[in-house]
Amino acid sequence: MTASSMRRLRLIDTGALEGSDGAAAKGGTMKIAFATQDLKTVDAHFAGARHFAVYDVSAEDSRFVEAIAFDQMSGEDGVHADPDEDRITPRADALAGCAILFLLAIGGPAAAKVVARKIHPVKLKGPEPIEQVLQRMRTMLAGSPPPWLRKAMNMDEGRRLAFLDEEEEEDVA
Repeated sequence: MTASSMRRLRLIDTGALEGSDGAAAKGGTMKIAFATQDLKTVDAHFAGARHFAVYDVSAEDSRFVEAIAFDQMSGEDGVHADPDEDRITPRADALAGCAILFLLAIGGPAAAKVVARKIHPVKLKGPEPIEQVLQRMRTMLAGSPPPWLRKAMNMDEGRRLAFLDEEEEEDVA
């Protein structure tokens, strides 16, 4: 298998949340991805994740829609088995349509590729159940979302918002 070997499991539901196109207008849904080893916990670095779990999320509900599995991962020590293999681009491409990616860590080159695809990476301080992160996201969407979330939702289309510094971002996420 090559570094780009990946499998997708997509759930198709005719009663799916409406308006899921990656970003959300106020009251709509957005796709959120989680770097995970077990599909239950945000517990992985970008290039070391066995899976990305993708959910449609609105203020009222969230629904699992896709699992993306990779056959090869980088060690979470930052050392790649084969320095000539690109394990970043296929992972970033696999997240097309997502607005936010929750993970434990992401390197500079990977972050640049993710952000170039209009995906906002959010680093958590430590492993956390996906359901807890989803609940926080639903609460934020139902209230007054912080600037980083409004940006990811394309709610401030005419304005350019500066990125929050990493410490502030971790506190709200």
